[in-house]
Amino acid sequence: MANVTHKTLNNGIEMICAELPDRHAVITQIRFLTGTADEPIDKLGVGRLVQETIDLGTEKRDGRALSDAFDELGASDGGSIGREATSYSCLVLPEYVDRALALEAEYLRTPTFPQDKIDVALDLAKQEYRAMQDDAQSLADKFIGQQAYGNRLGRHSLGEPETLENITRDDIVNHWKNFYHTGRMRVSAAGNITANQLEDILEKQFADFGSPTPAGRDNYDIQFTATRVHHEKDLEQQQIAIAFPAVSITHDDYPVQRIMLAILSGGMSSRLFTEVREKQGLVYWVSAWGEYPRGHGMIFMGASTTPQRCEKTYNTLLREVDRISEDLSDDELDRAKAGLIAKIETQGDTTRSHCSELADDLFHHGHQIPRSEKIARLRAVTVRDIRRYFDEHPRDKLSVVTLGPRILEGAEPASNGSNGGAH
Repeated sequence: MANVTHKTLNNGIEMICAELPDRHAVITQIRFLTGTADEPIDKLGVGRLVQETIDLGTEKRDGRALSDAFDELGASDGGSIGREATSYSCLVLPEYVDRALALEAEYLRTPTFPQDKIDVALDLAKQEYRAMQDDAQSLADKFIGQQAYGNRLGRHSLGEPETLENITRDDIVNHWKNFYHTGRMRVSAAGNITANQLEDILEKQFADFGSPTPAGRDNYDIQFTATRVHHEKDLEQQQIAIAFPAVSITHDDYPVQRIMLAILSGGMSSRLFTEVREKQGLVYWVSAWGEYPRGHGMIFMGASTTPQRCEKTYNTLLREVDRISEDLSDDELDRAKAGLIAKIETQGDTTRSHCSELADDLFHHGHQIPRSEKIARLRAVTVRDIRRYFDEHPRDKLSVVTLGPRILEGAEPASNGSNGGAH
């Protein structure tokens, strides 16, 4: 079992470290509490541009030299942006972890944001946005995210064509200055490293990096829209996306919800796969999953079908959700629990998964939740719990998006201003 240390450093960084001395690598994740929800409304996409260009030049070396320096260590690093956080991860051998974190600190603290690199990044963002118009599933995901989450949490990381045109180098620099500092830093690590070693490195490399005052844990409000909206597009397949509010990761019923989702879409024996795809042959692809902005939860369902089968597929998806509370057996529940727990115990035992799990625990709970405790809560879920869950958290508010040639009964056509170029 890993020895886990959680503390706030003198410079304001909150760190959590799982010591796994038998591992042959170290994974670190530096997470800044800023995401697409923090972008100015007329500069949507600026957060991703910061993340894409921050390591393309520093006060000490250019982007090529920085990349070469990581390669010399055999280190693999990368970044990503979400709705509420931006993360930078690094995989490295234990003997090089101090040098790898020094390189990360270099580009996070002293980026130069070269204008030519920004020009390329802006052009690529516009190209990706145009390419998304031909990716039906990604486009449907964008539309349902906007509908389910609202104007703040529902923003797409690529921004919008008109907001990308507004973004200048000054906007990128100012966004970095406003949101990148130790008060917003959460660092998780797992592998062959000690907590004292990590603390020493972070105190040294990020001394006097902005404000040490911890950022607040305020949650962004969700502006859920219960509606059916159709986006007309000439496609051979029809995309269906459904969202409805759910419980958050910190809610007592979260383990029950995880089991419910496993029953619905946890593998080849799940209800959506067996009933909707295998038995009725209604879909090319079908899935259900949960998303969890801090303090909130949302369940999504998605499917790709033929236009002729759109109405039947939609009704069948909802019927399969409702049916769980009606005819769930102990055997089916046990299979779902066994599959979910096996996945947690196998996939979750990688060094990278340990690091990600610690980062998520810190983000949502403010402290580590032992994996044994999470698994015990899953094992304790009963059929009665599942039925009670549906009584207390009914799927009575639906946000629905269809993309393709066929409009659902009772749906409204998307306005020209909200179709994202789908026509």
